[in-house]
Amino acid sequence: MKQQIENLIQKTLKNLDLEVKNFSVEHPADLAMGDYSTNVAMVSKTNPDIFKKELEKDLSKEFEKIEIKNGFINFYLSKDFFAESVGEILENKNFGGNDLLKGKKVMVEYTDPNPFKPFHIGHLMTNAIGESIARLCEKSGAKVVRANYQGDVGPHVAKAIYALMKDPLRFQHLPLNKGEEGGGEPVSVLAQFIGSCYVKGNEDYENDENSKKEIDEINKKIYEKSDKEINGIYDWGRKITLEAFEEIYKVLDTKFDKYYFESEVAPIGLKIVEKNIDKVFEKSDGAIIFKAEKYDPKLHTRVFVNSKGLPTYETKELGLTLTKFEKENPDLSIIITAMEQGEYMKVVQKSIGLVYPNLENRMKHITHGMMRFASGKMSSRKGNVVTGESLIEDAIQVVLEKMKDRKFTEGPARNAFSIADAGGGKKEVAAEVGVSALKYSILKQSIGGDIIYDFEKSISFEGDSGPYLQYSYARAKSILEKAGGKRSDLKSLKRSDLEEPIEIEKLLYRFPEIVLRSAKEFEPHYIANYLIELARAFNGFYGNTQIINKDDPASPYKVALTEAFSIIIKNGLYLLGIKAPERM
Repeated sequence: MKQQIENLIQKTLKNLDLEVKNFSVEHPADLAMGDYSTNVAMVSKTNPDIFKKELEKDLSKEFEKIEIKNGFINFYLSKDFFAESVGEILENKNFGGNDLLKGKKVMVEYTDPNPFKPFHIGHLMTNAIGESIARLCEKSGAKVVRANYQGDVGPHVAKAIYALMKDPLRFQHLPLNKGEEGGGEPVSVLAQFIGSCYVKGNEDYENDENSKKEIDEINKKIYEKSDKEINGIYDWGRKITLEAFEEIYKVLDTKFDKYYFESEVAPIGLKIVEKNIDKVFEKSDGAIIFKAEKYDPKLHTRVFVNSKGLPTYETKELGLTLTKFEKENPDLSIIITAMEQGEYMKVVQKSIGLVYPNLENRMKHITHGMMRFASGKMSSRKGNVVTGESLIEDAIQVVLEKMKDRKFTEGPARNAFSIADAGGGKKEVAAEVGVSALKYSILKQSIGGDIIYDFEKSISFEGDSGPYLQYSYARAKSILEKAGGKRSDLKSLKRSDLEEPIEIEKLLYRFPEIVLRSAKEFEPHYIANYLIELARAFNGFYGNTQIINKDDPASPYKVALTEAFSIIIKNGLYLLGIKAPERM
């Protein structure tokens, strides 16, 4: 519809012999001011009345009228248009989809937790953003490949293994001398133990010179695979932490297509660097560096191979990029990381562009801010540092407490989060609601800014929250169940029995343009904000209207409106990576 209005304006400009390119067509903030508004008369410095009369010559039946207010030209859609849009929502299974990326292959890399380290809040943010962007690309016609890049070699691994080797109780955890798989502990518990060892090893590395030397030696042996004991601990720790990550992905409803590891791509990157010494890279004090400022004054110098001959993160990124394009050949490779990696990634991308000029424009780096807590600091219920995992678990437990008096069938626990198997059990729904609280809090604002996370507000069933959206959907499904799942045939639906178009009608049809804008800008927050506005309109409609009434000729249309709302809210939640339980 927006495109149709823009085309109409362009035709009118031509008829008036005017040339204006910078006009806008937007939805007025106040629905009473029309469904669309344009500033074309002001920017063209033309009498609005003249413009209005010319526009009305070609106005289609989808418009009720045009009005002028404060120099803006406001378009009002007709009752028939709203009725037809409701019918389209009910009939078109792909309502909201577009062809923006049709025929394109898009790889989205996100989450990227490192084995031997905790799954922290940054990984949770990257996962929520990346999964939503992947779904937006799919809705826009792309074939999406979800990728996860994980650092299974490097100083952090050496620090964890160092602490594991120093821990006198390690053999209670490690099954190396027991012949047991996992030592009898759940992988989540073992992974948390390994993560705590990394923290201890990192402290020793920074505060004790002897420990630093020992950890550096372990790091070297990991690359060389020259020590049997270290190799055994490494294989065990890598396996345990990767399995623990998979449990988290299940809860977050993420399934990756491709996994890439630093141990695999580092040698590839090292060959690229060595092959391009004196072309792109240069030697300096025993290391190999890239002086990016020579090509762009806004960039800086980075070390790609350190003085010990070991590849840095930058070199591994080179190997990763080449591997991605050689194996998958995406039209676009999107990487989601925290903001602090922004400048570093610009240098890496510049080096890639010099070595492989055809790849630079097929890469997009999206950075997000940090999560800060409204209370300043927040510790998990177990008294540990807040990790992404503990935050998810805390949200689920609080939701479970809120739902304790509701009746649900239960199922067997399937992982560390004690989520029931499919079947709508209380624990499963609590997990879906808890995850929605976190994801919505992350996605409701533009990606680049920091997030102020308010735990209590995020899990509220009222207001600006994921659970509120889910509750609105469950309410709509309850109404439809009471209506017997029946409504009149779409062709016989009569909207004329209602008075003027209501708020929910004025919002439902906008879903496709919201999706398109979100996909174009890689910004899920447009969908999050739209869904909240839509849910509030539906709940207002529910509170002021008797939807099911056999004596009301407009009741079938009201039921159809409810069904259309349920479809849009469920599809919108899906694009945010959030499930829509039918009961709460």
